[in-house]
Amino acid sequence: MSEPAKFLRQFKEKLNSTEFPKYNGKIVRIVGLTVESIGPDAFLGEVCEVDLESRKALCEVVGFKDGRVLLMPLENISGAKHGTLVFGTSRQLGVAVGEDMLGRILDGLGRPIDGRPLTTSKRYPLLRNAPHPLKRMRITEPLPVGVRAIDGFITIGKGQRIGIFAGSGVGKSTLLGMIARNTIADVNVIALIGERGREVREFIEKDLGEGLKRSVVVVSTSDQPALLRAKALYTATSIAEFFRDLGYNVLLMVDSLTRWAMAQREIGLAIGEPPTSRGYPPSVFAGLPSILERAGNSDKGSITGIYTVLVEADDFNEPISDTVRSIVDGHIVLSRRLAELNHYPAIDVLASISRLMIDVVSEEHLKASRTLRSLMAAYQEAKDLIDVGAYKPGSNELIDKAIKMKSLLDAFLKQDIGEKPSFEETVSTLVKLASM
Repeated sequence: MSEPAKFLRQFKEKLNSTEFPKYNGKIVRIVGLTVESIGPDAFLGEVCEVDLESRKALCEVVGFKDGRVLLMPLENISGAKHGTLVFGTSRQLGVAVGEDMLGRILDGLGRPIDGRPLTTSKRYPLLRNAPHPLKRMRITEPLPVGVRAIDGFITIGKGQRIGIFAGSGVGKSTLLGMIARNTIADVNVIALIGERGREVREFIEKDLGEGLKRSVVVVSTSDQPALLRAKALYTATSIAEFFRDLGYNVLLMVDSLTRWAMAQREIGLAIGEPPTSRGYPPSVFAGLPSILERAGNSDKGSITGIYTVLVEADDFNEPISDTVRSIVDGHIVLSRRLAELNHYPAIDVLASISRLMIDVVSEEHLKASRTLRSLMAAYQEAKDLIDVGAYKPGSNELIDKAIKMKSLLDAFLKQDIGEKPSFEETVSTLVKLASM
């Protein structure tokens, strides 16, 4: 080896082994959710540490303004004051991943909150690109979820993304629990974003139950910082991507996208973004497709995404509902009217659709579902006349049949929480009803 080459190699080794002093920053202003500091020399998205007296609190760089660094806390920073030091870490957020995560309950950054250590060495970044569109496998197989109304009329395909749209108190969490217990997916990844603290344990023990054994639950309750609530969705998606890369069929369930959007709204307004529709800044509408596109099929496995949308004031055309509906591959609408009639799950079949059902079910199944949909639509159209006794039997053959089939269809669509019908049973019953 020549002398210049030898010197260059030694110089590189010395450079790599030398720890250079870091430029620290200091807090100069805290307004609302935003921390402003002079320094450190950080990049957008970098994790920084605020040096409090008894601990270090994590923050993330969310912007820059007039030569200052804008940070947003991922943890409680009470005790911070003017001049408190801020340290850069030269890294972005990531989540530790491994197959031993199954059955575990994690916080919004993927740290265990169930009292047991997590022994994983591999990390996935929270921000990743969606699968290449030409490398995505086509969606051709159904993913049974064990709910008759969905498997029969709104069949979901492996790798599909679908939204559950509902107002508050009509059974979203209960329906998600039924799906998690009954689905044939290999792994469930469940994100509870902005949930009440009381409901978390209730969902895990009452609704999820035995389904926890093959699930990973990511929790960020409503009292936690907005940035942590927003990151919970990215954490859950990265965990789902890890299992998809192993070749598994993953079911990613998020409750709810609306609360994620609200957290993102808090962040955007705090750093000076202009409010647009209903106060949501542009970053919310830019972020929805980027995170939803990460679900779906890759060339290895699949992520089937089920995202709940909490419809404000039962307005199904409000901005978040409208945007999500335009991105996902179908929607399931839960009806308050059906819930009030004690019809559970309160799925409004006529208002719901799976855009990929035609590609994943048999011709017989598709024909039967369309026949029964026509009967339900006919009954709904004539309901007012039937209720007041103004309809005369024999006036319309389709309505006569719809009246005759009404009780049988209601019995098929209603389902007890503990029932676990197989996909074959559901399809067989559906075909039998259509042929009556």
